[in-house]
Amino acid sequence: LTKISQIFFFFFCIAALVVFSILGIFSATHREYARRALDCVFRRVTLRPCNTGFSEQVRSKILARLLGRSVWAAKMFNKYFELFAWIFMIAMIASTVWTAQGLYKYYRYGSCNGLNESGFCAFDPTGENNKVSSMNTATCGITNPSEKDLTLAGLDLSIFPRQNSGAKDKLVMIACYECDYSRATYPEIAKLVEKYNLDFTFIHFPVKEGEQDTSMSAYGTCAYQQDPAKFWELNKLLFAADKADLFKPDFIKSLATQVGLDAEALMACSTSSDTISAVKAQYSEAKGTKFYGTPTVFINGEPLVGPKPYRVYRAMIKKYILF
Repeated sequence: LTKISQIFFFFFCIAALVVFSILGIFSATHREYARRALDCVFRRVTLRPCNTGFSEQVRSKILARLLGRSVWAAKMFNKYFELFAWIFMIAMIASTVWTAQGLYKYYRYGSCNGLNESGFCAFDPTGENNKVSSMNTATCGITNPSEKDLTLAGLDLSIFPRQNSGAKDKLVMIACYECDYSRATYPEIAKLVEKYNLDFTFIHFPVKEGEQDTSMSAYGTCAYQQDPAKFWELNKLLFAADKADLFKPDFIKSLATQVGLDAEALMACSTSSDTISAVKAQYSEAKGTKFYGTPTVFINGEPLVGPKPYRVYRAMIKKYILF
Protein backbone atom coordinates (compact mmCIF):
# COMPACT_ATOMS: atom_id res chain seq x y z
CA LEU A 1 0.00 0.00 0.00
CA THR A 2 1.12 3.54 -0.70
CA LYS A 3 1.81 5.96 2.10
CA ILE A 4 -1.35 7.92 1.21
CA SER A 5 -3.44 4.75 1.39
CA GLN A 6 -1.98 3.93 4.80
CA ILE A 7 -2.85 7.39 6.05
CA PHE A 8 -6.34 7.00 4.62
CA PHE A 9 -6.93 3.67 6.33
CA PHE A 10 -5.56 5.03 9.62
CA PHE A 11 -7.99 7.93 9.70
CA PHE A 12 -10.77 5.75 8.35
CA CYS A 13 -10.29 3.42 11.30
CA ILE A 14 -10.30 6.34 13.75
CA ALA A 15 -13.58 7.59 12.29
CA ALA A 16 -15.03 4.08 12.35
CA LEU A 17 -13.87 3.62 15.93
CA VAL A 18 -15.75 6.74 17.06
CA VAL A 19 -18.93 5.86 15.17
CA PHE A 20 -19.03 2.18 16.01
CA SER A 21 -18.12 2.79 19.65
CA ILE A 22 -21.24 4.92 19.97
CA LEU A 23 -23.43 2.48 18.01
CA GLY A 24 -21.92 -0.40 19.96
CA ILE A 25 -23.71 0.81 23.06
CA PHE A 26 -26.91 -0.49 21.48
CA SER A 27 -25.69 -3.31 19.20
CA ALA A 28 -23.34 -6.28 19.67
CA THR A 29 -22.58 -6.26 15.92
CA HIS A 30 -21.34 -2.71 16.08
CA ARG A 31 -19.25 -3.52 19.15
CA GLU A 32 -17.37 -6.04 17.01
CA TYR A 33 -16.79 -3.36 14.36
CA ALA A 34 -15.55 -1.00 17.08
CA ARG A 35 -13.14 -3.67 18.31
CA ARG A 36 -11.75 -4.16 14.80
CA ALA A 37 -11.44 -0.41 14.30
CA LEU A 38 -9.53 -0.12 17.58
CA ASP A 39 -7.22 -2.92 16.44
CA CYS A 40 -6.59 -1.04 13.20
CA VAL A 41 -5.73 2.17 15.03
CA PHE A 42 -3.45 0.32 17.46
CA ARG A 43 -1.59 -1.37 14.60
CA ARG A 44 -0.93 1.96 12.87
CA VAL A 45 0.21 3.61 16.11
CA THR A 46 2.71 0.77 16.58
CA LEU A 47 3.92 1.30 12.97
CA ARG A 48 2.37 -1.89 11.63
CA PRO A 49 0.19 -2.12 8.51
CA CYS A 50 -3.54 -1.60 9.04
CA ASN A 51 -5.87 -4.41 8.13
CA THR A 52 -7.45 -3.19 4.89
CA GLY A 53 -10.01 -5.99 4.99
CA PHE A 54 -11.91 -4.07 7.64
CA SER A 55 -12.32 -1.10 5.32
CA GLU A 56 -13.57 -3.36 2.53
CA GLN A 57 -16.03 -5.07 4.86
CA VAL A 58 -17.53 -1.74 5.89
CA ARG A 59 -17.66 -0.73 2.24
CA SER A 60 -19.50 -3.91 1.22
CA LYS A 61 -22.01 -3.53 4.05
CA ILE A 62 -22.91 -0.02 2.91
CA LEU A 63 -23.07 -1.11 -0.74
CA ALA A 64 -25.47 -3.91 0.14
CA ARG A 65 -27.80 -1.45 1.81
CA LEU A 66 -27.60 1.00 -1.09
CA LEU A 67 -28.29 -1.66 -3.72
CA GLY A 68 -31.62 -2.36 -2.10
CA ARG A 69 -32.58 1.28 -2.49
CA SER A 70 -30.81 2.65 -5.57
CA VAL A 71 -28.44 0.98 -8.03
CA TRP A 72 -27.22 4.37 -9.23
CA ALA A 73 -26.41 5.47 -5.66
CA ALA A 74 -24.56 2.20 -5.05
CA LYS A 75 -22.47 2.69 -8.21
CA MET A 76 -21.59 6.26 -7.26
CA PHE A 77 -20.67 5.22 -3.71
CA ASN A 78 -18.48 2.36 -4.98
CA LYS A 79 -16.76 4.63 -7.51
CA TYR A 80 -16.09 7.48 -5.09
CA PHE A 81 -15.82 5.50 -1.87
CA GLU A 82 -12.46 6.96 -0.87
CA LEU A 83 -13.64 10.51 -1.60
CA PHE A 84 -16.77 10.02 0.52
CA ALA A 85 -14.67 8.51 3.29
CA TRP A 86 -12.31 11.50 3.27
CA ILE A 87 -15.25 13.92 3.38
CA PHE A 88 -16.74 11.99 6.28
CA MET A 89 -13.47 11.98 8.18
CA ILE A 90 -12.86 15.69 7.63
CA ALA A 91 -16.39 16.46 8.79
CA MET A 92 -15.91 14.25 11.83
CA ILE A 93 -12.61 15.89 12.73
CA ALA A 94 -14.09 19.37 12.25
CA SER A 95 -17.12 18.52 14.38
CA THR A 96 -14.86 17.02 17.05
CA VAL A 97 -12.78 20.21 17.18
CA TRP A 98 -15.96 22.32 17.30
CA THR A 99 -17.38 20.16 20.08
CA ALA A 100 -14.13 20.38 22.05
CA GLN A 101 -14.16 24.17 21.74
CA GLY A 102 -17.78 24.25 22.85
CA LEU A 103 -17.01 22.08 25.86
CA TYR A 104 -14.09 24.30 26.86
CA LYS A 105 -16.12 27.49 26.53
CA TYR A 106 -19.05 25.95 28.40
CA TYR A 107 -16.78 24.94 31.26
CA ARG A 108 -14.92 28.24 31.25
CA TYR A 109 -17.80 30.66 30.60
CA GLY A 110 -21.03 28.73 31.10
CA SER A 111 -21.84 29.02 27.39
CA CYS A 112 -20.60 27.16 24.30
CA ASN A 113 -20.27 30.50 22.51
CA GLY A 114 -18.20 32.45 25.01
CA LEU A 115 -18.69 34.76 27.99
CA ASN A 116 -22.20 36.27 28.13
CA GLU A 117 -23.01 34.91 24.66
CA SER A 118 -26.64 33.81 24.48
CA GLY A 119 -26.62 31.71 21.30
CA PHE A 120 -27.79 28.10 21.38
CA CYS A 121 -25.59 25.78 23.43
CA ALA A 122 -26.17 22.03 23.39
CA PHE A 123 -24.86 21.78 26.97
CA ASP A 124 -27.22 24.53 28.16
CA PRO A 125 -30.15 24.24 25.70
CA THR A 126 -32.49 26.47 27.70
CA GLY A 127 -29.86 29.20 28.04
CA GLU A 128 -30.32 29.38 31.82
CA ASN A 129 -26.74 30.54 32.37
CA ASN A 130 -27.36 33.75 30.44
CA LYS A 131 -30.91 34.69 31.38
CA VAL A 132 -31.78 37.63 33.60
CA SER A 133 -34.85 39.22 35.10
CA SER A 134 -35.23 42.44 33.19
CA MET A 135 -35.39 45.70 35.12
CA ASN A 136 -38.02 46.90 32.65
CA THR A 137 -40.57 44.09 32.93
CA ALA A 138 -42.00 41.70 35.47
CA THR A 139 -41.31 38.76 33.15
CA CYS A 140 -38.24 36.66 33.86
CA GLY A 141 -36.13 35.00 31.20
CA ILE A 142 -35.25 38.04 29.08
CA THR A 143 -31.91 37.76 27.29
CA ASN A 144 -30.35 41.01 26.10
CA PRO A 145 -27.25 41.19 23.88
CA SER A 146 -25.99 44.60 25.11
CA GLU A 147 -23.51 43.26 27.69
CA LYS A 148 -20.66 45.06 25.88
CA ASP A 149 -22.02 48.36 27.25
CA LEU A 150 -21.73 47.32 30.89
CA THR A 151 -19.27 49.33 32.93
CA LEU A 152 -18.29 50.24 36.49
CA ALA A 153 -16.66 53.49 35.39
CA GLY A 154 -17.65 56.29 37.74
CA LEU A 155 -19.67 54.05 40.08
CA ASP A 156 -19.62 55.35 43.67
CA LEU A 157 -19.29 52.17 45.74
CA SER A 158 -19.40 54.07 49.03
CA ILE A 159 -23.20 54.34 49.02
CA PHE A 160 -23.76 50.56 48.84
CA PRO A 161 -23.21 47.75 51.35
CA ARG A 162 -19.60 46.61 51.09
CA GLN A 163 -17.29 44.19 52.87
CA ASN A 164 -13.56 43.50 52.76
CA SER A 165 -12.96 46.95 51.33
CA GLY A 166 -9.48 47.26 49.86
CA ALA A 167 -9.00 43.57 49.06
CA LYS A 168 -7.09 42.80 45.86
CA ASP A 169 -9.94 41.23 43.90
CA LYS A 170 -13.18 43.16 43.62
CA LEU A 171 -16.68 41.83 43.00
CA VAL A 172 -19.81 43.90 42.47
CA MET A 173 -23.19 42.17 42.31
CA ILE A 174 -26.43 43.75 41.13
CA ALA A 175 -29.30 41.52 42.19
CA CYS A 176 -32.94 41.42 43.21
CA TYR A 177 -34.50 39.47 46.06
CA GLU A 178 -37.48 38.57 43.84
CA CYS A 179 -35.45 37.37 40.87
CA ASP A 180 -35.12 33.59 40.67
CA TYR A 181 -31.81 33.95 38.81
CA SER A 182 -30.43 36.23 41.52
CA ARG A 183 -31.62 33.84 44.19
CA ALA A 184 -29.77 31.00 42.48
CA THR A 185 -26.59 33.06 42.12
CA TYR A 186 -26.25 34.78 45.49
CA PRO A 187 -25.24 31.66 47.49
CA GLU A 188 -22.46 30.99 44.95
CA ILE A 189 -21.23 34.57 45.17
CA ALA A 190 -21.34 34.51 48.98
CA LYS A 191 -19.28 31.32 48.99
CA LEU A 192 -16.77 32.87 46.58
CA VAL A 193 -16.45 36.04 48.68
CA GLU A 194 -15.84 34.04 51.85
CA LYS A 195 -13.32 31.67 50.28
CA TYR A 196 -11.21 34.29 48.48
CA ASN A 197 -11.76 37.29 50.79
CA LEU A 198 -13.08 39.49 47.97
CA ASP A 199 -13.85 43.20 48.13
CA PHE A 200 -17.62 42.70 47.72
CA THR A 201 -20.19 45.38 46.92
CA PHE A 202 -23.87 44.42 46.91
CA ILE A 203 -26.42 46.45 44.96
CA HIS A 204 -30.09 45.60 45.34
CA PHE A 205 -32.16 46.69 42.35
CA PRO A 206 -35.82 45.63 41.99
CA VAL A 207 -36.95 43.98 38.77
CA LYS A 208 -40.32 45.68 39.22
CA GLU A 209 -40.95 49.33 39.93
CA GLY A 210 -43.13 50.20 42.90
CA GLU A 211 -43.29 51.09 46.57
CA GLN A 212 -42.87 47.49 47.73
CA ASP A 213 -39.63 47.07 45.84
CA THR A 214 -38.32 50.34 47.25
CA SER A 215 -39.07 49.10 50.74
CA MET A 216 -36.86 46.04 50.25
CA SER A 217 -33.92 48.25 49.35
CA ALA A 218 -34.75 50.48 52.31
CA TYR A 219 -34.63 47.52 54.71
CA GLY A 220 -31.17 46.64 53.44
CA THR A 221 -29.93 50.22 53.66
CA CYS A 222 -31.15 50.57 57.25
CA ALA A 223 -29.78 47.19 58.30
CA TYR A 224 -26.35 48.11 56.93
CA GLN A 225 -26.43 51.48 58.71
CA GLN A 226 -27.40 49.77 61.98
CA ASP A 227 -24.81 46.95 61.84
CA PRO A 228 -22.82 46.13 58.66
CA ALA A 229 -21.89 42.62 59.83
CA LYS A 230 -25.49 41.70 60.63
CA PHE A 231 -26.66 43.12 57.30
CA TRP A 232 -24.86 40.30 55.49
CA GLU A 233 -26.61 37.74 57.67
CA LEU A 234 -29.96 39.36 56.89
CA ASN A 235 -29.12 39.52 53.20
CA LYS A 236 -28.50 35.78 53.11
CA LEU A 237 -31.85 35.10 54.77
CA LEU A 238 -33.72 37.39 52.38
CA PHE A 239 -32.41 35.50 49.36
CA ALA A 240 -33.33 32.17 50.97
CA ALA A 241 -36.82 33.23 52.10
CA ASP A 242 -40.05 32.47 50.29
CA LYS A 243 -40.70 35.30 47.84
CA ALA A 244 -44.29 35.56 49.04
CA ASP A 245 -43.02 36.58 52.50
CA LEU A 246 -40.63 39.30 51.38
CA PHE A 247 -43.17 42.12 51.53
CA LYS A 248 -44.67 41.18 54.87
CA PRO A 249 -43.36 43.66 57.50
CA ASP A 250 -43.79 41.16 60.31
CA PHE A 251 -41.68 38.64 58.45
CA ILE A 252 -38.91 41.19 57.88
CA LYS A 253 -39.03 42.09 61.57
CA SER A 254 -38.69 38.42 62.51
CA LEU A 255 -35.61 38.06 60.29
CA ALA A 256 -34.10 41.24 61.72
CA THR A 257 -34.62 39.95 65.25
CA GLN A 258 -33.17 36.57 64.27
CA VAL A 259 -29.85 38.14 63.21
CA GLY A 260 -29.71 40.46 66.23
CA LEU A 261 -30.87 43.74 64.68
CA ASP A 262 -33.25 46.20 66.36
CA ALA A 263 -36.38 45.32 64.37
CA GLU A 264 -38.47 48.33 65.47
CA ALA A 265 -35.67 50.77 64.66
CA LEU A 266 -35.20 49.07 61.29
CA MET A 267 -38.86 49.49 60.34
CA ALA A 268 -38.89 53.13 61.43
CA CYS A 269 -35.70 53.84 59.48
CA SER A 270 -37.05 52.19 56.31
CA THR A 271 -39.83 54.75 55.92
CA SER A 272 -37.80 57.88 56.73
CA SER A 273 -37.30 60.51 54.05
CA ASP A 274 -33.52 60.24 54.37
CA THR A 275 -33.63 56.52 53.65
CA ILE A 276 -35.96 56.93 50.67
CA SER A 277 -33.61 59.56 49.25
CA ALA A 278 -30.63 57.26 49.83
CA VAL A 279 -32.37 54.41 48.02
CA LYS A 280 -33.22 56.61 45.05
CA ALA A 281 -29.59 57.72 44.90
CA GLN A 282 -28.51 54.06 44.86
CA TYR A 283 -30.89 53.29 41.98
CA SER A 284 -29.64 56.26 40.01
CA GLU A 285 -26.01 55.29 40.59
CA ALA A 286 -26.64 51.65 39.67
CA LYS A 287 -28.22 52.61 36.35
CA GLY A 288 -24.89 54.19 35.42
CA THR A 289 -23.46 50.71 34.98
CA LYS A 290 -25.88 50.29 32.03
CA PHE A 291 -26.99 46.93 33.38
CA TYR A 292 -30.27 45.63 31.99
CA GLY A 293 -31.24 42.85 34.35
CA THR A 294 -30.40 40.80 37.39
CA PRO A 295 -28.14 39.19 38.28
CA THR A 296 -25.23 41.13 36.84
CA VAL A 297 -21.85 40.48 38.42
CA PHE A 298 -18.61 42.37 37.85
CA ILE A 299 -15.37 40.61 38.82
CA ASN A 300 -12.42 42.97 38.65
CA GLY A 301 -14.48 45.08 36.26
CA GLU A 302 -15.43 42.27 33.88
CA PRO A 303 -19.19 41.68 33.63
CA LEU A 304 -20.95 38.34 33.85
CA VAL A 305 -24.64 38.36 33.00
CA GLY A 306 -26.97 35.67 34.30
CA PRO A 307 -26.59 32.85 36.85
CA LYS A 308 -23.23 31.36 35.90
CA PRO A 309 -21.99 28.12 37.49
CA TYR A 310 -19.66 28.58 40.46
CA ARG A 311 -16.66 27.36 38.41
CA VAL A 312 -17.07 30.33 36.04
CA TYR A 313 -16.92 32.89 38.84
CA ARG A 314 -14.00 31.05 40.43
CA ALA A 315 -12.08 31.02 37.16
CA MET A 316 -12.46 34.80 36.89
CA ILE A 317 -10.73 35.08 40.26
CA LYS A 318 -8.12 32.37 39.90
CA LYS A 319 -7.35 33.03 36.21
CA TYR A 320 -7.28 29.30 35.52
CA ILE A 321 -9.95 26.64 35.48
CA LEU A 322 -8.47 23.35 36.65
CA PHE A 323 -8.35 23.98 40.38
